[in-house]
Amino acid sequence: MVLLQADPFLSELTNMYERSTEKGSVWVTMKRSSMKCQARLKKMANKGEEVEYRCLVRATDGKKNISTALSAKEYLKFQASYSLVLKAHMHALKKRERKDKKKAVEPEKVPEKEPKKQKKSSSKKSAVSK
Repeated sequence: MVLLQADPFLSELTNMYERSTEKGSVWVTMKRSSMKCQARLKKMANKGEEVEYRCLVRATDGKKNISTALSAKEYLKFQASYSLVLKAHMHALKKRERKDKKKAVEPEKVPEKEPKKQKKSSSKKSAVSK
């Protein structure tokens, strides 16, 4: 995976979106990362050093993988540029089909049925004639 600066990452991401307009997808993931291994993080915590976390942004179209790491200061500028790239390439999306809202229709008046009479369980005793 290639680790790029923010501007080359955005230009390469634009190229990925353009290649995948007819067919294909582009996956973009963002996560918090310290860019250090776990053992080194534990040593830094024991010494009392502060760990600087960065935002790791990865993109792939299935063939090519690119990534960039952003500090908190760079992130706001990057997010604004990234949103412009996304808006420029949203034309390939399908519009969501919405269901028609059902109009409030009065329920049809159904003639009330008489309540069913409960049948009494009558046990027929056969009269034995002598």
